[in-house]
Amino acid sequence: MDSSQPAARSGGVVGILAFAGIVAAITQTLVVPLIGELPTLFDTSASNASWVVTATLLAAAVITPVAGRLGDMYGKKRMLLVSLVPLVLGSVVCALSSSVLPMIAGRGLQGLGMGVVPLGISLLRDVVPAEKLGTSIAMMSASMGVGGALGLPFSAAIAENASWRVLFWVVAALTLAVATLIWFFVPAGSENTSKGSFDLLGAIGLGIALVCLLLGVSKGADWGWGSGTTLGLLGAAIVLLLAWGWWELRTPEPLVDLRVTAAPQVLMTNAASILVGFAMYAQSLVIPQLLQLPEATGYGLGQSMLAMGLWMAPAGLMMMVMSPIGAKLSAAKGPRVTLAVGALIISIGYGISLPIIGTSSPWGLLAVTIVCNTGVGFAYGAMPALIMSAVPQSATASANSFNTLMRSIGSSVSAAVMAVVLAQMTTQFGPVSLPSESGFRVALLIGSGVGLAAAVVAFFIPVRPVAAKPEPGSTPDTVPEAVEAKA
Repeated sequence: MDSSQPAARSGGVVGILAFAGIVAAITQTLVVPLIGELPTLFDTSASNASWVVTATLLAAAVITPVAGRLGDMYGKKRMLLVSLVPLVLGSVVCALSSSVLPMIAGRGLQGLGMGVVPLGISLLRDVVPAEKLGTSIAMMSASMGVGGALGLPFSAAIAENASWRVLFWVVAALTLAVATLIWFFVPAGSENTSKGSFDLLGAIGLGIALVCLLLGVSKGADWGWGSGTTLGLLGAAIVLLLAWGWWELRTPEPLVDLRVTAAPQVLMTNAASILVGFAMYAQSLVIPQLLQLPEATGYGLGQSMLAMGLWMAPAGLMMMVMSPIGAKLSAAKGPRVTLAVGALIISIGYGISLPIIGTSSPWGLLAVTIVCNTGVGFAYGAMPALIMSAVPQSATASANSFNTLMRSIGSSVSAAVMAVVLAQMTTQFGPVSLPSESGFRVALLIGSGVGLAAAVVAFFIPVRPVAAKPEPGSTPDTVPEAVEAKA
């Protein structure tokens, strides 16, 4: 941290950056209440309307590592402000859209702003006192859960009581408020930026590879997993990723320094992140369906979209409540332990859900989401701490962005796997085919197993020895010593 930065202001800085993360998360869940209405609103097919969601996912995946590298090169605060520009523009485009193509373009622009969270976490290393860094990272990481929790009831309430366009005008206004707060109240952070050249070829190659991978994964259920399009995209993704890795190892200024990410601590943290991303997203897909399916099924609870969002909201808020506890556990035992404990809690949350399915009360499912998101809060706060303790300060933003990408890939694979399970295990209710109770049980068992696998991987993360304690006023090259001392 810059010694000129008053310690008293760090709480406000963390609050502003967490607010930015909440707005970004709200943006991602913004259109969920509209999915069923989009074909009618824009006079298009359901398949075309689904691109309103897919466009954001793809754009976010492509921009995340790029924003991280540019943050390391030109400054994290500067890139934070740059990332907010497409969020505003995309919101305005969506609000003014009268057909599906502009809507998809606007959602793609919004996706280009999703580098906000990894950039914000990386900036904390520069501007927050060492003794507060662990808690600050946990709070910033939890902001995604809070935004997701608030996004569903917020979007549903507005969509039910006002024009859907209001959703996007509100997000545009919130994003402008975030930009203003960052401009005036968040310091620029370390000047120790990496001024090398930008790896444009690496960025293009990784972007195309990720589009092929995530498009194949996210649309495979619609196109058919054995279709030429799906197999061609997944095959192209593998070839392109191998070629990209070869290039990154040979270029002097890579987009992602694979030698740094290949360090055992970083590599295994990213592996655990994929599994945690999978486990986190699975329950956010399964539980809302159980809440909304008709009571006549015997296991659905017949809740409205708004009611479902309200039942899901406490779980996201629990991430923020538990983040300081996770930070204290990291300070006492090390973030590796916190990550393993968090993943184990996620697994337990899925486990307790199995006897609850088929009961007539949503309170049991609320308990499941609270337990799962408690584990997510622990895990999401620990992963950036493990990454930043293993990379030089000049690579903080790109390493964090790559870790965020790994979580996104886990979430995308989770969506595909859950879709296959629930589509294959169905039951007929009159003319309608719905996911069966057995399908939900299998999906939840998969979530529990993946959470347990994440705990095992986390337990074996080899944490590197702690560097010597920095002199007062100097910029530490790792996370606070307390965070790693007992890892």
